[in-house]
Amino acid sequence: MNSLYQSSIKSLPLLGHGKVRDNYAVGDDKILIVTTDRLSAFDVVMNEPIPGKGMVLNQMSDFWFEKLGHIVPNHLTGVAPESVVAPDEVEQVKGRAVVAKRLKPIMVEAVVRGYIIGSGWKDYQATGSICGIELPAGLRQADKLAEPLFTPAAKADLGEHDENISFADMESRIGAELAAKMRDISIQLYKTAADYAATRGIIIADTKFEFGLDENGVMHLMDEVLTADSSRFWPADSYAPDMSPPSFDKQFVRDYLETLTDWGKTAPAPALPAEVIEKTQAKYFEAIERLTGEKLKV
Repeated sequence: MNSLYQSSIKSLPLLGHGKVRDNYAVGDDKILIVTTDRLSAFDVVMNEPIPGKGMVLNQMSDFWFEKLGHIVPNHLTGVAPESVVAPDEVEQVKGRAVVAKRLKPIMVEAVVRGYIIGSGWKDYQATGSICGIELPAGLRQADKLAEPLFTPAAKADLGEHDENISFADMESRIGAELAAKMRDISIQLYKTAADYAATRGIIIADTKFEFGLDENGVMHLMDEVLTADSSRFWPADSYAPDMSPPSFDKQFVRDYLETLTDWGKTAPAPALPAEVIEKTQAKYFEAIERLTGEKLKV
């Protein structure tokens, strides 16, 4: 399997390197998104790749874009990534890239929480609410919420933490109509995906969606969707409240980093042991197989 830490495509103009994705211009109206094997934890990009991780994320997103396409348009164009790069660059995009519509990003992330975990659990313990939304007393860590919560976050610059904001703040930033549309569609996407995942023995605890507008102002789902990087997936057979359930993502990396007393969760990243890399890779591979019923296409 080809591992790709950073792409080096010369046949297209580089738009930029994100934490995980490298973006290139395809004409004026399209963008090549290459999902690398980089991994970020605590908003710091690790020095070692997780081989095949980018393929898992790319193919997982494609799976969900197809399954949820009836709810909202998405950024896919159907153009083969291999057709827009030079012949000697095909291996860099094979199985890990898409040619997407070039959209204007809405600078608010749409976070939907179906369970109380992570920063939501910390917020609830401190205030009895999540992002200003009051919740009943007595909830336990990892409890299922009566209804999914929409808790928006303002997008941060690379290396910075996204900032949870209130819905009123979101309305003031992007307008009440667009904010309501994003909220309603995000909750519908989450519920539809969670219902499907439940049939595969997976709980989607929470997720984040990103949206953009085309030249006509039509809202599109973009970037990645319901991957093991943008969501918490829990195996249903080992789920229990009152604990932090094991997840199909970079939890092995996070858990390892939490043991490092001399690392302050800022760059530069510490080295990852081979065992942590291997266990993390296995989790990503298991996630796509359980979710889609098929092995990763390499």
